[in-house]
Amino acid sequence: MAQENAAASFEQLCEVDADAPTLIEGLPGHGLVAAIAVDQLTEQLGLTHCGNIASEEFPPVVTFEDGLVQDLVRVYAGGDSGIMTLESDLALPQQAFEPLSRCVLEELADDFSRAIFLAGAPAESEDQIGEVTGVATTEAIRADLEEAGIDVPEETGLVGGVTGALVRRCYQHDVPAALLIVRAHPFLPDPRAAQSVIENALEPLVDFDIDTAPLEEQADEIQQRMHQIAEQYQQMAEGQQAQQQQQPPATGMFQ
Repeated sequence: MAQENAAASFEQLCEVDADAPTLIEGLPGHGLVAAIAVDQLTEQLGLTHCGNIASEEFPPVVTFEDGLVQDLVRVYAGGDSGIMTLESDLALPQQAFEPLSRCVLEELADDFSRAIFLAGAPAESEDQIGEVTGVATTEAIRADLEEAGIDVPEETGLVGGVTGALVRRCYQHDVPAALLIVRAHPFLPDPRAAQSVIENALEPLVDFDIDTAPLEEQADEIQQRMHQIAEQYQQMAEGQQAQQQQQPPATGMFQ
């Protein structure tokens, strides 16, 4: 469990031109729905890489794209779109949840007016894939969800992980936020669920128009690429764990 004094910091690379944009979270989770959907938004809206979030609690890895090394957790924004996105190339470990959520609220919250978080949940049937429900941190955001035609469930529920930590932090600090829960494939990355959350939830909530055809056309390719990244990270984590187990125990440690 993360220590309360564990820290994450935001390195700003450029000014956010948009006036009080909407933050949309795209951190990897179940079905990689958030990651796939928000990557599509960032690319199509032409958002600019405007900052990075760093923490000692993040995995000790480096990622790269187009031959260039990049930070693991990045923030993008664009003046015309009114959108800010939060992205990561890998799923973050549990000890990183609290430092990241504190950093977002303490160092970024003044730059956005509301937040939208995305959480994938296992679909129980093929017909259920792509279904979206929404919950809110404020009455006004719940009204926005209902006006957008997004189902607001009456039953109780629970969302954990990094998304749950971020939503909880927003709720505790009175930051208007919506949590969109989308049903996705139980085992595989699901571009079609990402397509559904864009078309049926994000577009009605936010003033933009995204071409989701590439997600449908490239579903198999995206699944394969995302699955490969997940496997590489799992192999690296298992290798580190095996190395730690081979090290002799410290004095005074009993097994």
